Amino acid sequence: MKNVTLSAAVLIVALLMVGCDGLKARAMSQTSVDNPVTTVNEKDVISNEAKIQVAILLDTSNSMDGLIEQAKSRLWNIVNTLTTLKYKGQTPAIEIALYEYGNDNIPASKKHIRLVVPLTNDLDLISEQLFALTTNGGQEYCGAVIGEATHVLEWGMREADMKLIYIAGNEPFTQGTVNYKTAVSGALEKAIYINTIHCGGDGWGESASWQDAAIRGKGKFFNINHDEQVRHYDTPYDARIMECNEKLNDTYISYGSKGTAKKESQLQQDVNAKSVSSANFTERAVSKTKKVYDNKSWDLVDKAKESAVALEEVQESELPDELKNKSKQEIKAIVAQKDTERTGLQKEIAELAKKRQDYIDEQVKKDAGKTGDDLGEAINQSVIGLALTKGYVIEK
Repeated sequence: MKNVTLSAAVLIVALLMVGCDGLKARAMSQTSVDNPVTTVNEKDVISNEAKIQVAILLDTSNSMDGLIEQAKSRLWNIVNTLTTLKYKGQTPAIEIALYEYGNDNIPASKKHIRLVVPLTNDLDLISEQLFALTTNGGQEYCGAVIGEATHVLEWGMREADMKLIYIAGNEPFTQGTVNYKTAVSGALEKAIYINTIHCGGDGWGESASWQDAAIRGKGKFFNINHDEQVRHYDTPYDARIMECNEKLNDTYISYGSKGTAKKESQLQQDVNAKSVSSANFTERAVSKTKKVYDNKSWDLVDKAKESAVALEEVQESELPDELKNKSKQEIKAIVAQKDTERTGLQKEIAELAKKRQDYIDEQVKKDAGKTGDDLGEAINQSVIGLALTKGYVIEK
């Protein structure tokens, strides 16, 4: 059980990134990866040779509400950072998984561990489930949750794949019957790197084996104040990006049995992002210009990009009411028009995003030394560091 009061200080964590809108990894590259520059590149395609897989294991026991809030604040920033990485000129596929552990609402027979979302490219689903997390006191078994994530999730097998686990919490890493050293060793056998994010005062994470787990797992160790609010920067470009986002949503045409629900979820994730901050909402809007924000499972516009006959495969019963009783040619024309509108809006958002980043970079310089690392920054730092060792490059 936790009974810990942490002073409000500096943040950090390690999945995916000197200010909450700046990044220490800029020392590695002149490209900003905290709020990366966005461009719409028609030649940019998802790579068939490389995949970035990130599993985030969050302690949801008592006193971890701040950690969840940081995760909510940083999800879209992390996504935008990952999309700046290229492998052989192409964008790697991105999959994210989410676990919670240490929560009394999860039975002891399951070691208080729950797989919230398996590895998926459905970014809205990750957001939806992240915002649904709640905390409740429990026992935090770090070794057990690492072991489960290693053996349950479907990890890639290619040499270029980047496979990372990020575990965040504040209790001793040695709790539970599963030895963390054994669990970490098992992950390394699958080339999965373990990154640990200790939530609490400096020094305690080292003595509680959090640092040792990261060293053994060939990952990074971070120490953050999870109760500190993430610093956001409002810019003169946010309002227009939000306007474009609203119009962008209108270019999505739902289909299939889950289409309506997924469309509603897309809009709800906008609401969730905005509930954190306008800056976070803007980050989400920027992410919608990325190739990895792919909704072909429920959106006809993305579906049409799959192949020349993709729309032919959609049954009339799967179409929304406004498209029923229309000919195939009429449907194709409507989808093509929405695609044109979407491309134009994405291009405008990308151009505004670059100006927005330049503005934020100037603010970060002024605030140098006033803030530190948080969950997102920790993830971003470690992902970028590993990527550069595996032949990835950072592109604007």
